[in-house]
Amino acid sequence: MSHYVIVGAGPVGRETARLLAEEGHSVILTSRNAGSLNAGDVRTVSSDATDAAQLAVLSKGADAIFMCAMAAYHRWPTDFFPIMDGTVKAAEQVGARLLVVGNVYGYGAGSASPLTPDLEPDPTTRKGTTRHIMWQRALRSSVPALEVRASDYLGEGAVAYFSLLALPSLLRNEPVAFLGDPDAAHAWSFTKDTATTLVAASRFTGEWGRAFHVPSQSASVRELVRRFAAALKIDAPGLSRLAPAELEGIGFSEGIEMAYLFEKPLLLDAGDTEKLLGVTASSLDTMVRDTLSQVADMVATGKEAK
Repeated sequence: MSHYVIVGAGPVGRETARLLAEEGHSVILTSRNAGSLNAGDVRTVSSDATDAAQLAVLSKGADAIFMCAMAAYHRWPTDFFPIMDGTVKAAEQVGARLLVVGNVYGYGAGSASPLTPDLEPDPTTRKGTTRHIMWQRALRSSVPALEVRASDYLGEGAVAYFSLLALPSLLRNEPVAFLGDPDAAHAWSFTKDTATTLVAASRFTGEWGRAFHVPSQSASVRELVRRFAAALKIDAPGLSRLAPAELEGIGFSEGIEMAYLFEKPLLLDAGDTEKLLGVTASSLDTMVRDTLSQVADMVATGKEAK
């Protein structure tokens, strides 16, 4: 049995804690508001990861620290760095390996699809630059580090582009407005597959200081809307393209610089993850069902599909 610390109690962090506990490990799940988790030997602790000394006390004896924390989207350039720095320093103080949840923003708008984990980063946005700097901070640490990179999330509790922009309209059976080209193929990562990849990566016996991609499913936004509509037992709604001014109008200006993600095909090559870690992607329908599970009662009674 090993001991692990997970920083961040969102969907990925909580699922990672659950998977590790199922394997018989002891886990501390910590965030500013950690809440509770009924899953084996998991202890939730509310603390601030920017306080490296405090996190080091919690992490004493840990084999690895999982950095799954999320900063407010509009505050990434200011809030993410202290969280990352505190986590790295704590890992260094206790000699724990470091696993970081990342994404594809650091590759930049000019990168060709499919993205491979050894692709040279070339961030073209503030958020992409933030993610790149965070990973560089982990690489410069004195402990082994791995990054697990996901594309846009699907899954229960995921706060992501589809759940923010498309899902509310689908639940109301209204036309959907979304970013970019609705027919461009896009990679969708499942929160639970991300956690599975993290756990598998923690056991990786090869050379660290590298990234793994989360095995993901590919579908255009139009196809994904159809899948959700079928699960909700409604007709597929109309689909329109959100202009920058419309994003501003709905209070989502932070999405403007990231619109390039949906302008052309964006696929992930996760061959290394499948071969070296033995992880494969869940089906797209599984991702859809899990995303809708938080509103299952409303869906079942038709309250959100009128």
